[in-house]
Amino acid sequence: MPKIYLKDEWPPNTPADAARKENVLLAARLMANAVMTTPIMGGQDQMEVVLIWGEEEQEKIARKMEELAKISKSRRWQEMFKSEAVMVRESDAILVIGNYRAADTPMDVGCGLCGGKPNCDFVYSRRKTVAGVIDHTELETDMLINGPLCMCRVSDLGEAVGSALQVAHNLLVDARPFMSVGLAALKLGYLKRSQIAVGILVAARQKNPFVDILPYYHMFSLDRVLDNLRKIYIVLRQVYWYDYRVGFKKKLKEEEEEE
Repeated sequence: MPKIYLKDEWPPNTPADAARKENVLLAARLMANAVMTTPIMGGQDQMEVVLIWGEEEQEKIARKMEELAKISKSRRWQEMFKSEAVMVRESDAILVIGNYRAADTPMDVGCGLCGGKPNCDFVYSRRKTVAGVIDHTELETDMLINGPLCMCRVSDLGEAVGSALQVAHNLLVDARPFMSVGLAALKLGYLKRSQIAVGILVAARQKNPFVDILPYYHMFSLDRVLDNLRKIYIVLRQVYWYDYRVGFKKKLKEEEEEE
């Protein structure tokens, strides 16, 4: 009879663990649906979503985050990116949400939230335009975020992230949004049009891997602790001791003599 057997995540990469991850992917797909149906200003499409999973792809994003950690001399910035890179590796899936209108299609409501006068000039004056239209092919930048951005569009991105998290909450999977994950995904080209993105890590484990994070987590994560434990265990086995076939009897004899 066909059946699906689920178990916790240890040991990893077993059929039961794979079945658990399949359930997470299903939840992440429904979170993506929530993004696409989020009520937004003007009712105009502006979101793009990519679902990423698998050791190779997640490692690629984690490595990029560790690379981005080095661009700042701030210890807080460095530790944040390094620790969150570990969480990427520990997640079951990554949902990256981007807004592709924030840089080149302002809402034109004159709110002034972009940082300038209430007429959207702050955005338009810093972009290449023709007849009042921003040239979307001239958006290359060396900055982490290609600003200025229309804050109405950025606000819509926040609404979309909130919708995805609400679905995760209802489906009882752990999820947490990260700016660092979105930046890494943008730099790696996962989103074709967006200039700003947020990455949501998703998992279904016995312990939520995205909370209760220790300082220097990249050095003291579960994988690192287990790796060091293996090293210690192997070294201890190499220390001189009685052979297992006769050692127990000799040990008992020594204890009897001591008594």
